[in-house]
Amino acid sequence: MSNQAPRGVRLVITLVGRRNSGKSSIINAVSGQETAIVSDHPGTTTDPVAKQYELLPLGPVTLYDTAGLDDEGELGELRIKATRRVLWRTDVAVVVISEQGITDYEKALFDEIGELGIPFLVVFNKSDLAKPSESDLAFCRQKNFRTLAVSAKEELEITALKEAIIDITPPEMKQEPVLAGDLINEGDWVVLVVPIDLAAPKGRLILPQVMVLREILDCDAIAITVKEKEIDEALSNLHRKPALVITDSQVVMSVAGDVPDDIRLTTFSTLMARFKGDLDKLVAGAETIDKLEDGDTILMAEACSHHAVADDIGRVKIPRWLSQYTGKDLNFEFYSGHDFPENLERFKLAIHCGGCMINRTEMLRRIKECHRRGVPITNYGVAISKLQGVLERVLKPFDLS
Repeated sequence: MSNQAPRGVRLVITLVGRRNSGKSSIINAVSGQETAIVSDHPGTTTDPVAKQYELLPLGPVTLYDTAGLDDEGELGELRIKATRRVLWRTDVAVVVISEQGITDYEKALFDEIGELGIPFLVVFNKSDLAKPSESDLAFCRQKNFRTLAVSAKEELEITALKEAIIDITPPEMKQEPVLAGDLINEGDWVVLVVPIDLAAPKGRLILPQVMVLREILDCDAIAITVKEKEIDEALSNLHRKPALVITDSQVVMSVAGDVPDDIRLTTFSTLMARFKGDLDKLVAGAETIDKLEDGDTILMAEACSHHAVADDIGRVKIPRWLSQYTGKDLNFEFYSGHDFPENLERFKLAIHCGGCMINRTEMLRRIKECHRRGVPITNYGVAISKLQGVLERVLKPFDLS
C-alpha cells in the first residue's frame, strides 16, 4: 500500500515555456532526480511528465514538465493541448525563459496564465551561458513579474527557485482545507455509514471515507463505522448521542429515516463539495433540477476513470433518479478524468463527482468556467440529497448564510 499523499491533495507546480528552454533540466535539478529526459534536441518532452516531491514547508507537491507551447505540426498541436489541460489544474506556474530571452511567444503565455489566475515566476534559465537582458528585466519590472536567473545545468540558484515557489504560493494553498474537523470536538463520537456494494473497491474504502476517518482521528474524536443496515442498532447501543453522522450519498434517504432529527447528519460528498469546491455554488446549481425540460442535456463529469459497473452511481443511478424526479426525457453526456468539454453552453446542468482525484484548483476552475458560460453546476452528493428530498437536512451542519 502506498504511503504517498493522494494526487488530489497535492499542490501542482507546472513548468511551461518554449521547446529547449530547459524545463526538464530544472525539474531534475529541483527534485534531485533524473525524472525528465534531457536533450539538446527541441521537443524531447511530449506528454506532460509528473514528479511527486516533498517541498517543505508546503508538503507534498506534483512537479509537471510539459511540452513546449511553441511545438509544431499536427502532433505538436496535440502536445500543446495536453499542456493546456495541465495548466487547468496548476496552482503555481514557472515560465522558463531560454538564453534567447522574452519574445512575443512568452508575452502571449504570460497573458494566458494571467487569465487563468495562476501565480507564476519568470525564470531565466541557462544563466551560465547568458545573463537576462536589461530590456527583458525592465519588461518584467513594468509588469510586476517576479524573476529569477538560474542554471539548471550548473545547479545555480535552484534553492532560491524553491524558496520563490513557496513564497508566491497563495496563502489558501498553504492551509489544509477542512473536511469535518470544524464540526467535531475532541472526544466526540462520529458515526460513518459506509455501504459495501458492487461499486465499493475491493478490500478498501473510497478516498473521501478514508480522508474523513483520518481527520476524525486527528481531532482526537471517536469514529464508528457501520453499513447502512446497522445504523439503527449502532445508535441504540451508544451510551450518548453522536456529534455527527456522515453517510454515503447513495443511502442518504434510508439513513435520514433512521437517524433522529436532533442528530446532525451530512454526507461524504457534501463535505467534499466544500473541501474541493464551492458548496454555496454547488447547492445553488442543484436548484436547476426543478427547471429541467424535455430534451435538456446534462453533463456528468467524474474526475477518475474506472470501469462502470451495472449500477454505477454517475452513469446509471443519478441519471435514473434524475429522470424519475423530473419526469422529463433528458440526455446525458459523460466525461471522465481530466477531460472536460469546451462547448459547455449546450448543457443545461453540470453534475460533477466529489473530485477526490483532482486538486482543488482544477475543481474550482471547472466551477468558475461553468458559471462564466452560464451553466449551473452541482456535485453528485448535493444532487442526490436534492433528489431524495433531504438536502435541507444534510446542509444544516454548515453555515451557508
